[in-house]
Amino acid sequence: MTDFAQDRLARRNVLVLVASQAILGSQLPMIFTIAGLAGQSLAPNACWATLPISAMVIGSMLTAAPLSAFMARYGRRAGFVVGTMGGALGAAIGAYGLMQSSFLLFVIGALFSGMYMSAQGFYRFAAADTASEAFRPKAISWVMAGGLLSAIVGPQLVKLTAQAMVIPFLGTYLTVIALNILGVGLFAALKIPKPRAPVAGEAQGRSRLELIRTPRIAVAVIVATVSYALMNLVMTSSPLAVVGCGYQTSDAADVVTAHVLAMYVPSFFTGHLIARFGVEKVMATGLVILAGAGAVAMAGVELSNFFVALVLLGLGWNFGFIGATTMLTSAHAPAERGRMQGMNDFIVFGGVTLASFSSGGLMNCSGGTPQAGWQAVNMAMLPFLVLAGGALIWLAMRPKETRG
Repeated sequence: MTDFAQDRLARRNVLVLVASQAILGSQLPMIFTIAGLAGQSLAPNACWATLPISAMVIGSMLTAAPLSAFMARYGRRAGFVVGTMGGALGAAIGAYGLMQSSFLLFVIGALFSGMYMSAQGFYRFAAADTASEAFRPKAISWVMAGGLLSAIVGPQLVKLTAQAMVIPFLGTYLTVIALNILGVGLFAALKIPKPRAPVAGEAQGRSRLELIRTPRIAVAVIVATVSYALMNLVMTSSPLAVVGCGYQTSDAADVVTAHVLAMYVPSFFTGHLIARFGVEKVMATGLVILAGAGAVAMAGVELSNFFVALVLLGLGWNFGFIGATTMLTSAHAPAERGRMQGMNDFIVFGGVTLASFSSGGLMNCSGGTPQAGWQAVNMAMLPFLVLAGGALIWLAMRPKETRG
């Protein structure tokens, strides 16, 4: 198949995945905006307020490898449908937990919601499946750009639904159920060939240990994990910090909107930047911007500080995560796709899980005030930025033929 014909199919798939990211993806900013606030009202201890968000990330981590293996056998479409149904089930259990004032049920619902979060993470890999090497970074970037609409729609739906019913936030969770049920039909238009069944005696590619020991793969996984984990660490606490510093829930929703816009708007040109300047430089720039986000957040708790810090956080995530994804997809063979992508997302969401757990404790249980907790959250970014930056420098200093 020529690159032109191949990319015609890839562009079709990108359109489907962009629509899926925009419509189905709206549920993630909705949940991230209110889950901590709802958890705070249900939890027996304020330190557990962000446990529902942590549970969702745990669900994503635990289902990443099984979903990747499922897709390797049955195809992307089947895997995405399963993930979407998981999102609907999780929202239904969460809604029931709110009705029963049960923190345990609310957390269990969040765990199932993680199945959708995991499936959405594979949209970016699906965009690369049918793309030529030249089109691949743009395909990944454009699919990530589909989150732009979700960044606008999700928090606005929170404003309309959070207090729409007698039970706070119940309307939001019912809306998430509807989004999943209505959006699942999009995948009927997805056309990605199922992976070819392995032939007896055929080389199956490198083992997981061999893959993760490849320098380019190791660095891509480190930068992706750090970028996503730090973004989650700060974003999870931001609604609690905004409200804790005397602002309104609607202000928290607006801050999350600005943050998610900053996560996805740059995707319209991130692929072009990677093609022009190289993936390593874009990843490094993302890490520098993440450091800038922490610096702005620690400079004060005015509403403008929250907006600027969360915008920088989203931009830094975009460069770091899309850059790392692009590096990863070019560093493994098609036969290695199922095991490598599943392992990558297991590690990434493992890091995000730790960040989510840490976020609530740092925010609510360090220093005694929202301001002190917010400072602690942002200070925690530093060692991990040093780790990721050091990994990139280490890769750059290696001879090209040994990078993998």
